[in-house]
Amino acid sequence: MNFKKEPFFDGNSGWEDLGGGVSRQFVGYNSQVMMVIVRFEKAAIGALHQHFHSQITYVNSGKFEVTVGDETKILQKGDGFFAQPNIFHGVKCLEEGQLIDTFTPFREDFFKD
Repeated sequence: MNFKKEPFFDGNSGWEDLGGGVSRQFVGYNSQVMMVIVRFEKAAIGALHQHFHSQITYVNSGKFEVTVGDETKILQKGDGFFAQPNIFHGVKCLEEGQLIDTFTPFREDFFKD
């Protein structure tokens, strides 16, 4: 697999602006696992979506309305959630914050050609 970014976070990888008040920074990855910090401004949306990857998310700061499948909860710093493969999930940021997303396998789709 041809990686287009360095596979280790060194504090200088920078933030990628995804638009709509959302940005991300890669922490580290290989072909089996990936960790990403996602920063949200208040009212920013992580739209409902699904993918074949397993995802575990930790709320590092802020407050979020989180939907996984048919369930919606309010989560804040110290909380987390698990999104099984192919289950719709998304977030709405209620108070500016950061999520730490971990995926398996690696999210190759995050890298543009």
